[in-house]
Amino acid sequence: MPNRIVIPTASQDGLNSYLAEHFGRAPYFAVVELNDNGEVANVKTVANLPHGTGRMGQPHEVVLGLKPKVIIAYGMGRRGIASFQSVGIAVLQANANTVNEVIAAYKENRLQELTEGCHDARHP
Repeated sequence: MPNRIVIPTASQDGLNSYLAEHFGRAPYFAVVELNDNGEVANVKTVANLPHGTGRMGQPHEVVLGLKPKVIIAYGMGRRGIASFQSVGIAVLQANANTVNEVIAAYKENRLQELTEGCHDARHP
């Protein structure tokens, strides 16, 4: 089974997409599948679901439906991290600007686990 990675993005430009600043407010998610050799086998973009007053905000349901092994993001609330980890999904800290750069860092094992939730007052 391929290694499926989900990354919140600001656009629909595949591997050239810039990462969204925050997981929950990302307009899109890049879904990158790596084959058994660690090479990119497939890339698709999925829209986040709209949530009330024009905000984005149903990312957990969207992402769980994509069945990832890994999520790579700049930031996420503590409950989001715990929710994904509780079902065996690794949550890693992004350290680059584009999907392609983050995937390269992942393949080179240069990403750390995202352990601390956002300090945003809207996140419990």
